[in-house]
Amino acid sequence: MRKTLLALLAAAPLLSLPVALPAPVQAATAVATADQPALLAKAETYLNGITSLKSDFIQTADNGQSARGTFTLLRPGRMRISYAPPVENFIVADGKFVYFWDAEVKEQQNAPIGSTLADFLLRDKITLSGDVKITQVARDDGLLEITLVQAKDPGLGSLTLVFEEAPFGLRKWRVLDAQGKLTEVALQNPEFGVKLDANQFYFRNPTRGRERD
Repeated sequence: MRKTLLALLAAAPLLSLPVALPAPVQAATAVATADQPALLAKAETYLNGITSLKSDFIQTADNGQSARGTFTLLRPGRMRISYAPPVENFIVADGKFVYFWDAEVKEQQNAPIGSTLADFLLRDKITLSGDVKITQVARDDGLLEITLVQAKDPGLGSLTLVFEEAPFGLRKWRVLDAQGKLTEVALQNPEFGVKLDANQFYFRNPTRGRERD
């Protein structure tokens, strides 16, 4: 199984990981242009209010495979995605780079946070404009969906944030990558504003048991 976990948050570059058939994504109803600014402002304010987050997740890929794990976020700049056993792969962002550990080959790959859509959720101030472009705002059965791309290179893929409207909160996201493959991540029992150990947001090579800068 060679599917990127970085695609959970970023459409580039592609890094590989293990990932039931997912239900097809239903077409949502587009929100009228006049109503979009207020909804985008609400989402932007909500996202900027997230200082820390810990949640279980279910990842579903369009190849029919799924995986579970834990997602932690400490803004700005830090996150960790760990899979439930027996999968030993993980992703960690330390404020500058995003690292992916491939347990099968015992190697890490990395990329600057700013080169990926992961940067959108990790930056100090989140804005739904500027270097990202909103391509769709839609509603579907109590959910608000906001789809965005990198303004400089929209062909790299898109990120759709899915919010529950009542009460308002982030519940899942979907990434459509440059090859047209869809990955969805649904949060389960998310906890916001929790105290997190900052040491978990550094890459450490599991085979050496020590931190790699």
